[in-house]
Amino acid sequence: MDHNPYYSQNIHGPYSLYDLGNFDLDSGLRLRNAQLAYATFGTLSPLKDNAILFPTWYSGTSKIIEQAYIGPGRALDPSKYFIIIPNQLGNGLSTSPQNTPSPMNAGAFPAVSIADDVRAQHKLVTEHFGISKLELVLGGSMGAQQTYEWAVAYPDVVKRAAPIAGTAKCSSHNKLLVQTFKEAITSDPAWRGGMYSDSSAVHRGLKRHAHLFAASGFTAKLFTMEGWRGLGFTSANDFVTNFVEAHFLPQDANNLLLMLNKWQNGDVTLNGRGSLEAALAKITAKVAVIAIEEDLFFSLADIRAEQRLIPNSELKLVSSDWGHLALFGVDAGYNATIDSYLNALLAS
Repeated sequence: MDHNPYYSQNIHGPYSLYDLGNFDLDSGLRLRNAQLAYATFGTLSPLKDNAILFPTWYSGTSKIIEQAYIGPGRALDPSKYFIIIPNQLGNGLSTSPQNTPSPMNAGAFPAVSIADDVRAQHKLVTEHFGISKLELVLGGSMGAQQTYEWAVAYPDVVKRAAPIAGTAKCSSHNKLLVQTFKEAITSDPAWRGGMYSDSSAVHRGLKRHAHLFAASGFTAKLFTMEGWRGLGFTSANDFVTNFVEAHFLPQDANNLLLMLNKWQNGDVTLNGRGSLEAALAKITAKVAVIAIEEDLFFSLADIRAEQRLIPNSELKLVSSDWGHLALFGVDAGYNATIDSYLNALLAS
């Protein structure tokens, strides 16, 4: 077990831990003494009818989601709603390769699926909080994958859904992109099949991964127009080093690889649900499918094709030079547009 200081209450707190106990995975393996880290904002109403669920994305935590989307006057206003942010399994706060004792730690940690995450979250929502209906489930990127899984697996629980910049089934192109991220990390000789000495040992692979992420996650226009200057960076190199590398280098390689595998294999048609059309037809929630027009991770064409298969859904577009990584809340225009879409959905 590697006690990486990045995954701490000091940096990502405050958050609580929900004991899942012995949690069986889709792989057939079992996580023993599993825990789901989560943060809440606002107060659950006496009727338990004001709950919103916002799962985390790849490399994200409840703190990052809070900072980007929650606050007074925002669509996700804690004075109105009880907002639950569960940290996905493997993100370093919930049970993960880095914080699990031997022999299931590090590279020996079992594969986890998007459906596993959602089943764990369902236990948190229904058994811990006693909530039978969620007013809204939303998430960006991998959070969108979890949102789709929620809407398909538990249609009776999800009243509204807002998948942002993500798809219900990972496309062939997206799988290839994710593969490059994985190969960048594992190309580091220090990776050693996931059995490296400590998290910092794989810094060269994590740096390569960060550069690939920056090249595909942002738009060319952001670099041409030097949009990062508004955040106080002095050059493109300064931005990539002190924004993107600074985000990824403190993290654990095995944690990232576990999440990348989940992302790459995200598919709501699994578990005997038939075709994509048949799976999405199970959705009864009112759905706002939100796409970032400049997104190079999850393309507008792929998102639109899926949206057309979802009953009672609308496609909503947002534009940002920050591309897919506008999700981090760095673009005021993106933030305002997302809030307007979520306000309209919550009012419906």
